[in-house]
Amino acid sequence: QVQLVESGGGLVQPGGSLRLSCAYSGSIFSSQAMAWYRQAPGKLRELVATITPDKNTNYADSVKGRFTISRDNAKNLVYLQMNSLKPEDTAVYYCFTKWRTTPYWGQGTQVTVSS
Repeated sequence: QVQLVESGGGLVQPGGSLRLSCAYSGSIFSSQAMAWYRQAPGKLRELVATITPDKNTNYADSVKGRFTISRDNAKNLVYLQMNSLKPEDTAVYYCFTKWRTTPYWGQGTQVTVSS
């Protein structure tokens, strides 16, 4: 059984920064690919960033150059550093992984970008 717990969301002004964290428990974290998704009100959930076990990363075009995904295999943590935030980044952000064929989601953390 895998559990994911996000933290770090909040209210930030446009142009500001936030760092989200996702704490992982369950199977061997270092062998898991991890991802961040987000879902804005009235919109479908969308993939934001992914990181492989050997730390290769990929990003949605809308966040390239502003967001950075990283992981600390010693602490079982994955991060999403978000810089130059825009109002359109407002969403609930979810941590995601798949263990064998089973998907796992965290409970989500709200990010609101507003002046």
